[in-house]
Amino acid sequence: MLDPEQEVATLRQVSVRLLPLLLGLQLFAFIDRVNVGIAALQMNADLKFSAATFGLGASIFFLGYVLCEIPSNLILARVGARRWLARIAITWGLITCAMLLVRTPQQFYAARFLLGVAEAGLFPGVVYYLSHWFPESHRARALSAFVVAAPLAQVLGGPIGGALLTLRGVAGLAGWQWLFLIEGLPPIILGSLALARLTERPPEATWLSSAQRAWLTERIAREADDSGGERSSPLRALANPLVWCLTLPYFSYYTTTITYVLWVPTIVRESLGTSDAVTGLVVGAIALVGAVTYPLAGSLSDRWGERCYVVALGLGCSAAGCLGVALLVHSPLRFAALIGCAVAGAFVMPSLWCLPTRFLRGTSAAAAIALINTVGSSGGILGPSLVGFFRTLGGADTGAFYALATLSLIGGTASLALRRLKTFQPIAVASHTR
Repeated sequence: MLDPEQEVATLRQVSVRLLPLLLGLQLFAFIDRVNVGIAALQMNADLKFSAATFGLGASIFFLGYVLCEIPSNLILARVGARRWLARIAITWGLITCAMLLVRTPQQFYAARFLLGVAEAGLFPGVVYYLSHWFPESHRARALSAFVVAAPLAQVLGGPIGGALLTLRGVAGLAGWQWLFLIEGLPPIILGSLALARLTERPPEATWLSSAQRAWLTERIAREADDSGGERSSPLRALANPLVWCLTLPYFSYYTTTITYVLWVPTIVRESLGTSDAVTGLVVGAIALVGAVTYPLAGSLSDRWGERCYVVALGLGCSAAGCLGVALLVHSPLRFAALIGCAVAGAFVMPSLWCLPTRFLRGTSAAAAIALINTVGSSGGILGPSLVGFFRTLGGADTGAFYALATLSLIGGTASLALRRLKTFQPIAVASHTR
């Protein structure tokens, strides 16, 4: 039995061992997913892509992603996170590098689709993996340290992407080609590191003492037993009504957020008339505001023992941001409204992903997490295309952002309704002693 200080030290040791690598994987996954928004500042003109072509190409990533998400997570649960996460990272890195060969809309669509297929399973796989390592009372903070990769990708990816665009003409390549080539290399390296560094479960963690391994294994197992989590077949989990209820707030959040991420460079440049490099810096500054919110929101969720209200708060921020973008269409401050979208993920992501393991265990939990992420990620097909459609139709995207604000409010309302269910009531924060 460990004393409270030793328990905290154990979880800190687990965090230091696992979270930096997992954060790196998600960071470059998100950079490789959304750097097309930065590349579009040059690529669309070079390849003569219309707003509709770009919107469809940006969105079609999610078609490959959602088709392979559930199978990928079930494979991960069977073969182990170490090997499968490494496979995911290496293949998506290679495909990102190959994006520099795109010349036609059809090639653009095909490359984006294959990138989605390659990356499918990374996010839900890590969410499932972390549920084996962190107790409930620490899980939102651990998830915050992982999902903060999304805004960090913009903090780093925006300025780096803008700088890479300035390499235009070097070695006969366009700036957007350098962007895809250079940003595709780190995932290949990180995938190789995952094979060496990741450990499947606490009982196998030779880098912990025997007492630490025993305590952590028992704590995770006891919480799973206390929650009454169902260990059923994956197919049964996919039919669970609670799983489908969780898809609505996540779909609302994801549709809005991926639209914000993919279109924010264009909105910033149109609002301020900035150069490519300055646009990248402004995009990074907005994302930085969101990034610093993540540890605060994760800590709030864990200490409060509350999940659904925190999710609703995030979706309220998202709705406010989209409404501001719609109302300030002729203002140079239009881009500032996007801060609401930037901070939304800090409240939504860590708290929402603590909920599936409240009522499911094992491969059923893996299947459920993948389904929620699949349905939510399908919003990535809708949102960016919606903006592209409105811009092509009438030259303005006001209607699209009104629709996204409404969708966020619907998701927030759904989260508040879920709070009334016994399964999703706040839980008492577990004491370190029994």
